[in-house]
Amino acid sequence: MAPLTSSTRELFISAIRAVLETWPVLQIAVDNGFGGAYSQQKAEWMVDALQQYFNNNDDLQQDEVEDFISDLMNNEFDTVVDDGSLPQVAQKVCLMFQQCQQGKLTEVREQISLLAQKKSAGRAKVTPTDDDEEESENEEAMECDGAGEGPSVNSTAVMEKPPPQVASNEEEDDGWTVVRRKK
Repeated sequence: MAPLTSSTRELFISAIRAVLETWPVLQIAVDNGFGGAYSQQKAEWMVDALQQYFNNNDDLQQDEVEDFISDLMNNEFDTVVDDGSLPQVAQKVCLMFQQCQQGKLTEVREQISLLAQKKSAGRAKVTPTDDDEEESENEEAMECDGAGEGPSVNSTAVMEKPPPQVASNEEEDDGWTVVRRKK
């Protein structure tokens, strides 16, 4: 297919930006500084790098785009994407590129608009709210368990601060960490 015109290329860049800005994995990496002090700039650079990748290569397949984005995430953010979202991101970008090449600019603009609405609806959060509920239930359980044995301050302190010796902690099969008293 023919290369994109400058106006179509600008639309494709906007499409890439919309896809990447609504991708929770990249949001989390940027919000938590996985790419260092310049995480936001790296995310913006990824848009240009991905557009250039499409511009420099003919007939890209979805798996090639997946590999490229995966390499970018690994190299720039020290992040391995294994949540199953990478094929979806690559598919969206490939589809929008094909639509730009075919002159289906209205469809691309509509998808960008939908992604913008999704972005304004809310960003991904690192800590799900379910964990907060479990923590408060655990704190209540800790306070109840320690009430008859001694001051409740000790059981609360164990919950808030881990013991200084990590070696005394044991990891259970179900993911819980058992904290034992020093003898």
